[in-house]
Amino acid sequence: MGTRAWALLLVLCGTIFLEGIDVAMLAVAIPSIRSDLDLPTDTAAWVMSAYVLGYAGFTLLGGRAADLLGRRRMFLTWLTVFLAFSGLGGFATEGWTLIVARFVTGVSAAFMTPAALSLITTSYEEGEQRNKALLVFAGTAAGGFSLGLVIGGLLTQLGWRWVFFAPVLLAGALLVAAIRLIPHQPHQPHQPRPAESENAESGSAEPGNAEPEKGPGRPRRRTEGFDILGAATAAAAMLLAAYAVIRLEHGLDGWRLTAGAALAAATLLVVFVAVERRTPTPLVRLGILRTGSVVRADLGALLFVGAFFGFQFVLTLYLQELRGWSSLQTAIALVVLGCDAILAPTLTPRLVTRFGHAKVILGGFVLAVVAYGLFLPVGMDWSYAAMFPTLIIAGTAFALAYGPLTIAATDGVAESEQGLASGLLHTFTQFGSAIGISAVTAVYGLASSGASAVSDPDATLSAFRAALIVPVAMVTLGALLSFFGLGSRTKPPTAGAPAAPTTTAPAAPTTAAATVIAATPADAIPGASANPTRQGMS
Repeated sequence: MGTRAWALLLVLCGTIFLEGIDVAMLAVAIPSIRSDLDLPTDTAAWVMSAYVLGYAGFTLLGGRAADLLGRRRMFLTWLTVFLAFSGLGGFATEGWTLIVARFVTGVSAAFMTPAALSLITTSYEEGEQRNKALLVFAGTAAGGFSLGLVIGGLLTQLGWRWVFFAPVLLAGALLVAAIRLIPHQPHQPHQPRPAESENAESGSAEPGNAEPEKGPGRPRRRTEGFDILGAATAAAAMLLAAYAVIRLEHGLDGWRLTAGAALAAATLLVVFVAVERRTPTPLVRLGILRTGSVVRADLGALLFVGAFFGFQFVLTLYLQELRGWSSLQTAIALVVLGCDAILAPTLTPRLVTRFGHAKVILGGFVLAVVAYGLFLPVGMDWSYAAMFPTLIIAGTAFALAYGPLTIAATDGVAESEQGLASGLLHTFTQFGSAIGISAVTAVYGLASSGASAVSDPDATLSAFRAALIVPVAMVTLGALLSFFGLGSRTKPPTAGAPAAPTTTAPAAPTTAAATVIAATPADAIPGASANPTRQGMS
């Protein structure tokens, strides 16, 4: 790749790095924020959960908006919003201000991240160049979260407001660079509708040197109108579904509200499908769900990411609640999970080339089963050396599974719908992370029966062991799913159709869960637990 191509890649990778450190740093800072602003536990929980609602609620819409309204436009607009509301959080003096800031920041990430990923899939030539770009993107996402844990611990020592101001500085630098590097494309006349666009001409080469009609900054086609009703019903359904998932952490407490939110979400989803079937310019072309292994891959990503962050959540509680480790100690201990930042762009491409992505995905799931299974008999005084095998194997499993899962999630998808495919993947990963954390929290709450680490440490340890069954079950189910179906490949695109990207790196599952890592206060579980899910790692 040339200098300009690398510069563009660094900007796009910087965005996913920004999201990763933003979530991780806030996770470390929450106890200090709650203490300084004298926030009740439920308000602190909503500071964390608001991001998840915004991200998961609008990711599907964000992915499609990149295709329909312009990838460059969506990227720059929502990066600006991310910058502004991160700064607002730094000036907050009350809990409601933080909640609003985090919700809008989550919404901005829901639009910004799919746009960044689709810019990569449409800016770099298919094959070795695109593979390299996307795997660097994947490693950067993981590295941002891992480094964010440590950076967050250091900045919190200076003052928790720096956890909000630091991303502002990085976002500002990225915005200036992005304006210069992402080519602006002129308005295009009406192009074929979604069903016809699969026969559109494809191809893009060196970023910044593409012809106007082939550039990544503006979609290759325009629709006759924007599906407002579909967008509204999709966003409402996703918001209610995310809220229902977050409430799972309360177990049977308030189950009527949880069930009501889930029922309303399901109803709106049915309405959304009906709207999409009837509108001439749908927000989501439902046929994409029959393309290649899209649905199976998205479900696999949901299970894998949910298990990964659910395990991290339990591990964090174990280290801080039972072992008395500080947030900074915990963050440093978990940095080894970030080994995927090195392995994703180095080891994984070689394995995919040799064995194919389906076998590598299965290998990642199997390693995850081993990693989480090794931690099931965790003891009261385990040394870090005893924990290390689980941590290094879990990080390796993530490097093997997540990138190839993204390949499968975009396999056979036309270039004009890469934003939609990215949005679907992000939606599943966001819900996966939220489900994983909420499920382990619910199991922990039911198993502990109100016992605390101080009053009954043995009962608390037993509850942790019970909660660890959740990630083991999720990755076991994912391994079965990948074994029986993920290996099927689609037929090559028809003549003239854009070829599917051979490799699509993951956008960080920064998505909703990553915030849990080092911040959850001991009294936040169960019942009034802060659901520090996010948004990805990103």
